Amino acid sequence: MKNNERLSSKQIRKKLRLENYDYRSPGAYFVTICTQGHQSALGKVVDLNVELTWRGKIVHELWEEIPQHFSNVKLDEFVVMPNHMHGILWIVEQNTSIPCPRENPNSVNPQAGSLGVIVRSFKSAVTRKVNQISHTQGARFWQRSFHDHILRDENDLDQHRKYILENPIRWKLDEYYR
Repeated sequence: MKNNERLSSKQIRKKLRLENYDYRSPGAYFVTICTQGHQSALGKVVDLNVELTWRGKIVHELWEEIPQHFSNVKLDEFVVMPNHMHGILWIVEQNTSIPCPRENPNSVNPQAGSLGVIVRSFKSAVTRKVNQISHTQGARFWQRSFHDHILRDENDLDQHRKYILENPIRWKLDEYYR
């Protein structure tokens, strides 16, 4: 490839969502959300426990508030780490009065009530509050997008719950540990 033929970031980004999967479907979803540049802005691990900064406390608080904004969501295990968070959330019902087309996994406008909308809303709320307190209007707080995994059965759910609960213990093995 020639220097003047560079690909844009949109062209080289891998698809993060399952194609033809309706992310409004009832079920359990594991998500990972990372801070911008993997900065350890959320806390530190001390004696295998996470001590949250004020930013980490905002993340914790606003994650717990998700069901207040999305009545079809129930929360499961989650952990806020120094530079990321993991959580399991359940989409427990679907608004059957609205037709439910398949979500385009590459769409910048996810369908109302979908996992993408829920996570986007959470990330926006955290960013707004952090920027308001720290007087950094417009600053990015989270990395673009997020990782998700659709939990397929009880064993998968149990493994991800264990992963979340043991995450502080494995912190020093994390690729972004500092």
